[in-house]
Amino acid sequence: MTDDKKQQRDTETLILQVAEKEFLEKGYSGAKTTAIAEAAGVTHAMLHYYFRTKDKLFEKIVTDKIDKLGEILLGAVGNPGLPLKDRIRDGIESHFDFLVANPTLPRFIINELAVHPDRIIPIRGRLLENASMVLAGLQAELDRIPGVNTTAMMLLADIVSLNVFPFVAAPMLMVVAGNYFDDYDVLLEARKQENVKTILTKLNLISNSHKLADT
Repeated sequence: MTDDKKQQRDTETLILQVAEKEFLEKGYSGAKTTAIAEAAGVTHAMLHYYFRTKDKLFEKIVTDKIDKLGEILLGAVGNPGLPLKDRIRDGIESHFDFLVANPTLPRFIINELAVHPDRIIPIRGRLLENASMVLAGLQAELDRIPGVNTTAMMLLADIVSLNVFPFVAAPMLMVVAGNYFDDYDVLLEARKQENVKTILTKLNLISNSHKLADT
């Protein structure tokens, strides 16, 4: 890579990092490209050279985050080299850990889609494309588990719902954490392990008599 190309890549990465912070803190409507350019140390014209419009910049950030979420969850669940129980556990924990590293992302996405539901259109196709093959294989495995009557899509919905809730309800849970846990981080770790136990028990991958010890 030439020095010019490396500098362009570094500048683009810096703009994305600054823009992500601006969008997540202020939402699409409150974020200003002038503020992003200033924080990134570039001119407003240079920012538009790299990303053309505010919409393009916003779409790039959201798409990258959604792709990463899908890669983490579907990648773990779809790994053929591990038993289903281990893949489910890895998928839940990896997805949860990503949210710990990006705690404002769930509320940001929910708020933006509530105001502008059309924003999901550019990433919907990518999500379906990434998920379709994994879901087909996962469904075949679920169908072979005695006593389990759920679909792969509903399983993923359960995982995402359980994992996302602590971050959407963070202000309320922080109050609870102060009364029942040493701190919020301890509560999150406990919640992650509870989510693993809940999903594995639902799938009969933990027997009722051993479900506490198994997790």
